[in-house]
Amino acid sequence: MPESFYTKRISRRQALQIGAGVTAAPFLMGSLSGCSGASTSGGGAGAFSFLSTQFTPVEEKQRFEKILGSQVKDVKVSYNSMAVGDFTTQVTSQVKAGKVSIGMVGGLHGDLAPLAESLEDLDSLAGQMTGSGIGDSLWKLAKLGGSTTKYIPWMQATYVVAVHKSALEWLPSGADVKKLTYEQYLDWAIAAKKAAGKPVFGFPAGPKGLYHRFFQGFLLPSFTGGQISTFSSPDAVQAWTYMQHLWANMNPASTNYDNLQEPLARGEILVGWDHVARLVDAPKAKPDDWLMVPAPSGPKGLGYLLVVAGYGVPKGADVAKASTVIKALSKPATQIEVLRQNAFFPVVKATMPTDLPAAVRLEANAVAGQQSAPNALLALPPVGLGAKDGEVSQVFKDCFKQICKEGKAPTVVLGQQAKILQAILDEVKVPCWAPDPVTTGKTCKVG
Repeated sequence: MPESFYTKRISRRQALQIGAGVTAAPFLMGSLSGCSGASTSGGGAGAFSFLSTQFTPVEEKQRFEKILGSQVKDVKVSYNSMAVGDFTTQVTSQVKAGKVSIGMVGGLHGDLAPLAESLEDLDSLAGQMTGSGIGDSLWKLAKLGGSTTKYIPWMQATYVVAVHKSALEWLPSGADVKKLTYEQYLDWAIAAKKAAGKPVFGFPAGPKGLYHRFFQGFLLPSFTGGQISTFSSPDAVQAWTYMQHLWANMNPASTNYDNLQEPLARGEILVGWDHVARLVDAPKAKPDDWLMVPAPSGPKGLGYLLVVAGYGVPKGADVAKASTVIKALSKPATQIEVLRQNAFFPVVKATMPTDLPAAVRLEANAVAGQQSAPNALLALPPVGLGAKDGEVSQVFKDCFKQICKEGKAPTVVLGQQAKILQAILDEVKVPCWAPDPVTTGKTCKVG
């Protein structure tokens, strides 16, 4: 995942230490794949090889190796982490040659999607895990657009809304802060601005802010049911018209906010949406003064962007041995330990321990409420774009700039940007991704 919390490298553990003191557990970083370079430490000769794009920083890798050592009793595992490009090459070359030494793989959904033809079908293992609490939406993603399970969901991250409780007095009558609609969210922003004498809602629209993910994974899915296939539809025009009104009632300093935790902590804003890692510092001083809540719902549902990682098994590897490791790592206690040590939320049903830092507990409730909402509509970051991911992100940023900041007509802007977006997709020739229909082998078309 390309978005990074800081311009310099910083671990997820450091992020939480900043937000909750040096004795606290780690928390989510915006960058989930870290630095490059393979490591072959851990496990020793003859160990079962677990190749992954995750936990590449040395400290994260060492913490995860300890989890493997303590939680996987029946298999000696060697955990090797590396950059996505090297990871893809290793898996595909071994499978193609018919000489597979990799026992299992782990990566983000977008890392695993290009490997679908090189991964074993895991329907049998998935069937054994039906009581784990992994949601149907995750199992659907795990099929990578096909009919069989290609990976087992491993861990996840997302975005939520932070609320200082002082802003609740301006909440629209009858509104439930944990089940807001976009109309109520706008009404709240308007009422708060009027009562406070200044806008108190914020948006991470700074140079390094992740505001494009709001449009891709939240606003457009909630209003249109899609992301790319509905990009310039009448529903999308309605979504961007809404965004014009919402932006008019947000703190204009939002164009300087790369993350919202700092202006929230300063009291400069009281309500705002951002990546969970970029909200971690806000509740630091007085956690009892804060709420973390799901994003609002729109006409098509509660669209939310999910960053999900999974385990796969290369064709030709020992599926039985890999299954033993995967089952051990899918236990609630193991996944809680991954949250505590390396800052990913569980995908299985797990009770959050009371000794987790306040920020983690607050966000865990919001994440669970968002994902389990009856109208939840899962969206993914773009899949398979490689170096073109930034160009697609820029399309959404340009829509915001022209429509919301410059006041141009949404219909005109979306028509122009749709052509740019389609040209990029035609070049990379990738299928659409959730929530748009995924058709393997068919280039995604802008609607």
